[in-house]
Amino acid sequence: MISLQFLLTAFVVVIAPGTGVIYTLAIGLGQGRRASVWAALGCNVGILPHLTAAILGLAAVLHTSAILFQAVKFAGVAYLLWLAWQALRSGGTLAISPSQGKPQPWAIARRGALINILNPKLSIFFLALLPPFLSGNPLAANGEMMLLGAVFMLMTFVVFVGYGIFAAAARDAVLSSEKAMRWLNRSFAAIFAALGLRLALERA
Repeated sequence: MISLQFLLTAFVVVIAPGTGVIYTLAIGLGQGRRASVWAALGCNVGILPHLTAAILGLAAVLHTSAILFQAVKFAGVAYLLWLAWQALRSGGTLAISPSQGKPQPWAIARRGALINILNPKLSIFFLALLPPFLSGNPLAANGEMMLLGAVFMLMTFVVFVGYGIFAAAARDAVLSSEKAMRWLNRSFAAIFAALGLRLALERA
């Protein structure tokens, strides 16, 4: 049985603006509603390896292995800085521009997945989040973690799609203003760079 406390905790975590939310907003503003759904899907898929790691106990290995943690972390930092550059440069894949080409669904989803895959803190997060809500039956633990993880992923997808649709609704107004586009591109670049810096300072 999934508790109300878990649902509320998960909702607070999911709705808080993070890397995936920022990516989905940027895609929604830059490429429209359909593209933002693919962004949300990609971010959601990127959660799956971390959830699996938590269930199998691999997250504990990541937590205790400084070298492995640092390797994944700095790959994530480099990727976030690359996204910052893509938001800033003219013609970049995250730049908000009326001349953006046709959205490439799989490329959008792949970038969203990598954002979460390359964040080693997510595995440790699930290892900390899920166990307090288990029944205490060791034989049922894996199944219960899978169920809680599935609920968390579904909630993540629904909330991210909501963010994306909201951003897409504002797209026309943004595209009508050169100043707004320039400000948003710089803002998204700064946010991704700041998130990369924060990740760089994280410790296992």
